[in-house]
Amino acid sequence: MKILIRATNWVGDAIMALPALRAVRKRFPDAEIAIVARPYVADIYRDQAICNQLIAYDPKSLHAGISGRERLASELRAQKFDAALLLQNAFDAAWLAWRANIPERIGYARDARSFLLTKAVPLPRHGEIPAHEKFYYLELLHRAGWLDSVQEERFIDLCVPEDQRRSANEFLCKYGVRQGALRIAIAAGASYGSAKCWPPTRFAEVANRLQSEADADVILFGTSAEAGVATAISAEMRRPPVDLTGKTAIADLPALLSQCHLFIGNDSGAMHVAAAVGLPVVAVFGPTDPEGTAPVTPRCHIVQQKPYCSPCLLRRCPTDHRCMTAITADMVEAAARPWLSSIQVQRG
Repeated sequence: MKILIRATNWVGDAIMALPALRAVRKRFPDAEIAIVARPYVADIYRDQAICNQLIAYDPKSLHAGISGRERLASELRAQKFDAALLLQNAFDAAWLAWRANIPERIGYARDARSFLLTKAVPLPRHGEIPAHEKFYYLELLHRAGWLDSVQEERFIDLCVPEDQRRSANEFLCKYGVRQGALRIAIAAGASYGSAKCWPPTRFAEVANRLQSEADADVILFGTSAEAGVATAISAEMRRPPVDLTGKTAIADLPALLSQCHLFIGNDSGAMHVAAAVGLPVVAVFGPTDPEGTAPVTPRCHIVQQKPYCSPCLLRRCPTDHRCMTAITADMVEAAARPWLSSIQVQRG
């Protein structure tokens, strides 16, 4: 049997979908499974033993426009898949599976795409399944008959090969991280939008306190688009952080974060990666809802203030960003302190 899976587009969603992907692999241990994913999601899924093939789908370059999508559909058609499982919700995902002539096409009945599916699975009604997004993907399998029951998972993990861990440590040391120092990773951006972002000056305030207290190295992670945020944090810090903003790719994050000891950041893909490689996480939530998208790990502390308008799920705040400005440095420091104490005890 040959199965094609269309992955989700966001890094955080991709990690929250891992239990569903592992369930497919367990259900069909001898199947040839291919995953179509954006290049950065494909990079996250490497080394996870969930598929035989990763197919990068790049709608901004190789697969841009109708001709690019037709090219990808033709390539998939040639592989003669028996079934397609669409974890991504978009119409485009169903269209691609249909154009690839895949005889069984399974996905949620949404985005006006039901007529392209052979098994259009009804969407769970509000309150019908637990709120966390990991259940959304598992329930699709359950309703499609590919999963007997949906089980709770308290930890979603990412495998990081040992050679990648060693290379990541060498990379960090090259940029000034001290060997043997306690390492605090900070990701102050969020690709979803500015509404998710806690003010840079408060990240700097927390970083200064923890750096002084634990003699820690603070490492800033982010994309090149978040360079302004990193600059604002660096300008407020008494001891310069190691700024890796724009110097790494998403593919590098699992290994790099695995060489740190604590993660502090907004609700973002980096937050989910940090949790999945085993870091204690202090996650600052504002316009989004941790009941739906909190990292799946017991080693997490959510810091949140909930004004009347939260969660609004907006990318940009139309008013005064009160859900984030109400969160103080004291609150985040208090959430981080027990993890730091535990780490210091473990390190002797």
